[in-house]
Amino acid sequence: MADESQVTPSAFNCEGGLVLNKSTFMMQPGEALELENFEPDIEGGYRRINGFSKYVSVVVPQTATSTEKVLMVATFGSKVLAARGTSIYSADPGGSSWTSIDSGRTGALKYRFERFNFDGTDKIVVVDGANAPTVFNSSLSATDVSESIVAGSKFVVSFKNHMFYAGKATTKQKIVFSAPDLEANFNANVGAGDINVDDEITGLKVFRDDLFIFCETRIFKLSGTSLSNFAITDITRDIGCINGDTIQEFAGDLIFLGPDGLRTIAGTARIGDVELGTISSNVQSIFNENIASASEFDSIVIPDKTQYRIFFTKANTDETAIKGIICVMRGQKFEFAELRGIKPASTDHFVSEGNVIVLHGAYSNGYVYRQESGNDFDGTTIAGKYRSPDLTFNDPGIRKHMQRVVVNYKPEAAIDADLFVRYDYEAASSSRPAAYPLDSGDVVAIYGTATYGVPTYGGASQPLVRQAVEGSGFAVALRVNDGGATAPYSLKGFQLEYQLGARR
Repeated sequence: MADESQVTPSAFNCEGGLVLNKSTFMMQPGEALELENFEPDIEGGYRRINGFSKYVSVVVPQTATSTEKVLMVATFGSKVLAARGTSIYSADPGGSSWTSIDSGRTGALKYRFERFNFDGTDKIVVVDGANAPTVFNSSLSATDVSESIVAGSKFVVSFKNHMFYAGKATTKQKIVFSAPDLEANFNANVGAGDINVDDEITGLKVFRDDLFIFCETRIFKLSGTSLSNFAITDITRDIGCINGDTIQEFAGDLIFLGPDGLRTIAGTARIGDVELGTISSNVQSIFNENIASASEFDSIVIPDKTQYRIFFTKANTDETAIKGIICVMRGQKFEFAELRGIKPASTDHFVSEGNVIVLHGAYSNGYVYRQESGNDFDGTTIAGKYRSPDLTFNDPGIRKHMQRVVVNYKPEAAIDADLFVRYDYEAASSSRPAAYPLDSGDVVAIYGTATYGVPTYGGASQPLVRQAVEGSGFAVALRVNDGGATAPYSLKGFQLEYQLGARR
């Protein structure tokens, strides 16, 4: 039997997310230098993400060219709505046909929408930056809001039973609101009105009891309940929102994309006071790389995962190379990961009776997809990657002879991944052992299930896989590359076992 009396174990949990703003010496072992298409899991560890699949089996009809973007996707009642070219369509989820419910929308830009109910009837109002706002009732009958004062609005929200419109190209600093309970009535005698701010409006979002008005370089808050007491106050005159499609309510807060990355707006304990915070410093380099070069931005929230996703869409970049960021609230901290391979032109999320529906409209092929569905990107494999920090075990001057790696993971089905052990910062002269399989049929041993060599899936099972490894170095790092063809699984933690060698 081998003498293991000099073997030193070092274990760590997978936690902390992607960290790109620290030196190797300052990083915690559980943080990641690469975390692509693995999400920080609110149940612990890093989980390979789900894919997406077609929500409707056929493309949204084109009206001019086959490369037209899906300018809007929205759930409404039992239907899914989509806009493409000059028309808006409806379909049944999982259906095989689209029905036109509005047409002749010339010059439409990206759509925004608001679901509301002022009179006992569910409705949705859509704006597209060019045409008159259009209201659809529960029967999908369309009525245009014909007032010229709101034609061409980019943004719409319902606040205190008034409908607020903004973003008209000729009045970029003006907000127009309807009379109470009347989304198409702009008569001041019955409570309608307008408000000017001194900056171009980039987005509107209701949060708690206020309407937040995001501008290019400023943020305002509208309080009150009606024309008689609506009042504007400054939140900040130094920071703005780059794009209104990044504004989401998330983890009991508002999150948005500022010029320096993701920020939040949080109500403090002091009544009427607000604090602004930057949260994305760990992955700031990714934002610096993509803010200037992205042609469009989109975002989505996955409520049951306390997860926010932002996508940096580039018109002439292939979908497989499109990047995004996952932001997850774990405990009281934000953790991040990188997305690659999702290129939305529009998004929506909706919760119905506990069922979370996350949709995106395709940028060029005309489909509507449901995220968090399937194990690939509609037939394209998911390139999942994890890399640990370079671990020196508190002494970069002593060589470590690696004996084995123990992997703690949580499978949801059979898995297909490779484990790599890399030494001395992956220098060209360092040893590079071949990949060790993390395939469910090839595990060396599983502890905690009263079974050896037999994988278990689902439930509370979190097996330990003990893998003998080769090589030595002054620093060691672990990589996991997912095969992209199997169901998600979570990497919970690792234990590295080594013997000390000579000092450098």
